[in-house]
Amino acid sequence: MTNAMKRTRRALLGALVLTTGFGMTAFAQAKYPDKPIKLIVGFAAGGPTDIVARFVGARLEKALGQPVIVENKPGGGSNIASAEAARAKPDGYTLFLGTIANATNMSVYKNLSYDTERDFIPISQLVSSPSVLVVNNDLPVKNLAELIAYAKANPGKLSYASSGAGGSPHLAGEMLKQRAGIDALHIPYKGAAPAMNDVMGGTVSMGFKTASGVTSTIQAGRLRPIAIASSTRLPQLPNVPTLEELGFKDFEVSSWSGLFAPKGTPPEIINTISKAITEIFSSPDVRKQLEGMGAIPVGSTPDEFKKYVRSEIEKWSVVAKTAKIEL
Repeated sequence: MTNAMKRTRRALLGALVLTTGFGMTAFAQAKYPDKPIKLIVGFAAGGPTDIVARFVGARLEKALGQPVIVENKPGGGSNIASAEAARAKPDGYTLFLGTIANATNMSVYKNLSYDTERDFIPISQLVSSPSVLVVNNDLPVKNLAELIAYAKANPGKLSYASSGAGGSPHLAGEMLKQRAGIDALHIPYKGAAPAMNDVMGGTVSMGFKTASGVTSTIQAGRLRPIAIASSTRLPQLPNVPTLEELGFKDFEVSSWSGLFAPKGTPPEIINTISKAITEIFSSPDVRKQLEGMGAIPVGSTPDEFKKYVRSEIEKWSVVAKTAKIEL
């Protein structure tokens, strides 16, 4: 074999290897997902966040053709689950259902082992559930103006319940105090249910509660709604005004949840999941079922969700710093 023939043969072999390599890469990318996907949730099974995770997970499973296994890792205000998800291999086979806690925790915890913006790629905000400011039926107020007037005329008498120190109901109460210029004692509980039970019982004056968890109680007449912490009224509570209508601009407190992936997950995988979510949330039936749970379906793009998360972190950092909340 001449030198020219050898050079030609080497060139052909190199081209074959290069072409085969590209083909194998494209094939590997096209195969995602080719095994089950784990979806980490920072709250216990049966709660609102878990219900959303399983509802969306079941439909994502059909869209992607692989099982989506929900794994509950409750504790630490979702910090345990967040830290584990942040450390996961960025290959698209571990996803994380983050919540408003991933915005508030950035400001109230001193030594987090993760950073919501640094360690995660936002994929889509899934749902939102605005909070409702409710008071005990025996409190002599029927609207926000009367509540503020009562608080100023009776310093030290009002208290508000939350599901735990540093959570969004706690920060919402502090934001109301800051914006309305009133004082109220914070009473933290271990969960939303006992917090609202004591508001109903009169042990505590008031509190913020997600609409999905309090609408039926309001409709039964067991709590008095004062205002919705949203820019728009809720269909379930059409006669309850928003805080924005009452003069408190940008007073939005929403218990949201959204899909994240660990930082470093390939863009093509993010795109695949994002397209699947868009398709899922374009279904009128899916949106109707979520609304029936008391949730507002969103289904945003990665860029939209990224901007929203940034705005939430900024908003709650101001409230936490002003109130000097640190855990």
